[in-house]
Amino acid sequence: MSNYLSKFLYVLPTNKKRLIPLLLLFLFTPLLDTLSIGLIGPFTSLATKPESIQQNAWLSQIYNLSAADSVQEFIVGLGLFVAILFYAKLALSWYIQKYIYKFSYQQLKRLRLRLMNAYLSAPYIFYLKANTANLLHNSFHEVNNFCNDIMISLLKGTSEFCIIVFVVTLLFYTNILATTTISVLLLLALLFYNKFRVKLAYFGKESSQSRASAIRILNHALGGFKETRIIGCEDYFQDQMDEQAQRFSDVNSAYNTFQLVPRILMEVIFITFIIGFTSVFVILNESDNLTSILSIFVVASIRLIPSFSQFMITIGKLRNSSYTLNRLYSELKEIEQLRSSEFSFSSKVGRSLMSKPNNYQAMPFVKEVVLDQVTYCYPETTNPALAQISLTLPKGKSIAFIGKSGAGKTTLVDVILGLLIPESGDIQVDDHSIYSDLRSWQNLVGYIPQSIFLIDDTLERNIAFGVPDDLIDLDRLNHAIQAAQLEELVQQLPNGIKTVLGERGVRLSGGQRQRVGIARALYHEREILVMDEATSALDSETETLVTEAIKSLTGTKTMIIIAHRLSTIEHCDWVYVLEQGRIVKSGTYQEVVVEEQMLHGSDSHSAEIE
Repeated sequence: MSNYLSKFLYVLPTNKKRLIPLLLLFLFTPLLDTLSIGLIGPFTSLATKPESIQQNAWLSQIYNLSAADSVQEFIVGLGLFVAILFYAKLALSWYIQKYIYKFSYQQLKRLRLRLMNAYLSAPYIFYLKANTANLLHNSFHEVNNFCNDIMISLLKGTSEFCIIVFVVTLLFYTNILATTTISVLLLLALLFYNKFRVKLAYFGKESSQSRASAIRILNHALGGFKETRIIGCEDYFQDQMDEQAQRFSDVNSAYNTFQLVPRILMEVIFITFIIGFTSVFVILNESDNLTSILSIFVVASIRLIPSFSQFMITIGKLRNSSYTLNRLYSELKEIEQLRSSEFSFSSKVGRSLMSKPNNYQAMPFVKEVVLDQVTYCYPETTNPALAQISLTLPKGKSIAFIGKSGAGKTTLVDVILGLLIPESGDIQVDDHSIYSDLRSWQNLVGYIPQSIFLIDDTLERNIAFGVPDDLIDLDRLNHAIQAAQLEELVQQLPNGIKTVLGERGVRLSGGQRQRVGIARALYHEREILVMDEATSALDSETETLVTEAIKSLTGTKTMIIIAHRLSTIEHCDWVYVLEQGRIVKSGTYQEVVVEEQMLHGSDSHSAEIE
């Protein structure tokens, strides 16, 4: 249980000190509960036998100190006091429940934001093996589970446990033998219920995994809707969804049915106990004290039945949700460890990857970018993806990386973008390491990939990506549209720049999407444009249009281009050929490409790199 609590406190996003006032309330409420239940016995005893007031020293003393004119008046006053205690206890219990819900759902909000922040700040290598459907599942279903089935259950369970301890203590004071008997019965019931803890954890794991699988299946089916419809494989995805839905249905019906057991078990125990307890008193001819003792045990049982059954249900929920806790804990820990290991390189060379808060300034760039002996190796691999890469990129020039698949081109670009941190070597801008302030370096770089990510929103918001509406600069927006040759598109759209492009920009052609990506980089005024096979998925005619848009930026922007088709790099000032993570040749386009093609007797304009 201590391991469970340590994981819970790690995942809990708030200051742990905020739990202290809640725990104090948990202790105060059972005191009122115990006091109000404890007064039931004397009240019923006096109500049935008023003369017994003289037989109870503390009641007699209170009666003498009171201003009551008669024993009957004192009994009525005592009854009123007991009722007020009950009302106060009920009001406090309601307030505590309200506080628990308010506190818990505030934590849900904070945990969701914490998880989103962790994902957004996670090292790039985390996404090399992450599944988007699983990240969505964690951010919504697992966070909801943490709030409802772990946090609320744990807080309520603590409250109920405190009540059980105080009430059972009162019962021990009332009658030791009877309380010992009922305590043993309750303990046996708890041990019996605890025997199924492995099964409860299994139910939780199956429920969570079936939900995650359902989200993944739906994501696949709808994400590839065109292919799904043309191939006609709707039944394939429907069968998969049916399997996971049935899996979810089976485990949740079994779990919820099992959660009915505690209340039934408690009622059986307490009814059997009350009847047996009364019978024993009658047989032993000790019925004189039966009324007061029995009244306390009856009221206590009314209070203990829901408390103990709720406590057992809480244990069941915590067991059932252990998979959720382990998953969130592991996810946050993994990201934390990846970020720590990512910083190890900078620590070795005495630098920091930490960015300044709210750093929107770009790193000064006047002369050149230099890669100095850069080496990178992916986790859990032995051969380096990049080995001692050294090159210089003068400002305003264009360089191209070419090479066969797996040569290391994309890895090199990811290192340049600051997504991957090298094992050794450095990248410097005008003699300043980019790792001294990685954020300011990335504020200098624009990225145009092969497949442009477009949000289901307007053209305006897709170009000014991540900028609030009230901060969008229309002059910059129009300039970016002109430079990316999107003016004709804007005129064709029904609502111009306010036209919603649809999910993944479904209303646009491939070439139009690429030019939106160029416009995005230009709007954010990035000095260095990195193009990772930005035209490789386009037809020749569309590629020509996009290439023209890129060429128009020559001299005004510094460009790094990964090419699949050699025709897209003819305008580049320098070409680097990569092979197995190393630069094997470099020079002008004429020196590297044309002469090589002439030797092999092929057309350099239409050639592609295999």
